[in-house]
Amino acid sequence: MIRSVTGSGMRRALVGSAGALLAVAGMVASAGPASADTTVTLRYPVTGSTHLAAPHATVPLGPGKLTATADLTTYTITAKLSLPDATGSFSELSAVPVTATTQFINRGPTTGTVNPDTGAVATTSKITIRIVSLTVGGIPQLIGDSCETVTPARIQVASQPGWSIINGGNLAGTYTIPPFQHCLLDTLLINLTLPGPGNTITLTLGKGRTVH
Repeated sequence: MIRSVTGSGMRRALVGSAGALLAVAGMVASAGPASADTTVTLRYPVTGSTHLAAPHATVPLGPGKLTATADLTTYTITAKLSLPDATGSFSELSAVPVTATTQFINRGPTTGTVNPDTGAVATTSKITIRIVSLTVGGIPQLIGDSCETVTPARIQVASQPGWSIINGGNLAGTYTIPPFQHCLLDTLLINLTLPGPGNTITLTLGKGRTVH
């Protein structure tokens, strides 16, 4: 459960640490008054995973970093999540092994809000998912250089119980994977395998460090 912090104590905590996310992000809050245009920027180490509903596969994410800027006047946040390529494996038709490596491309900053009483956050990211390599049955597939979702995935996450302003914690949510395009002869196969709703994501933020 996220503990409520008020007054000057939260103000000091906010100036000392903030969290944001992505996810696909998280940040910190202040219940005390803030001067106009006051912002604070922090950087967090990030790890996590995403579960893909259609192929029933879990893909590890990270390690990466999250850089978040909090506006102490409006209780809004902007953030950028940087993750390395992620590789996952599953079985197509319960028999054919498939391995795919993907990139997550930010389409604009992650944006969100923070609760000034509890420090809880909720954010939205727009992420294009690009497949950079695909192997089916042990055979590398020719998918071109632009095999990606037709539109960005809209990933909404919120802080979870145990979230700490200073030490971070878990941010989680669900999202829909849009259809893919420009994947050459594998476009149909990919669109029968990956797109759809009900995908989940969990990001674990470590302790934040102030960026000067």
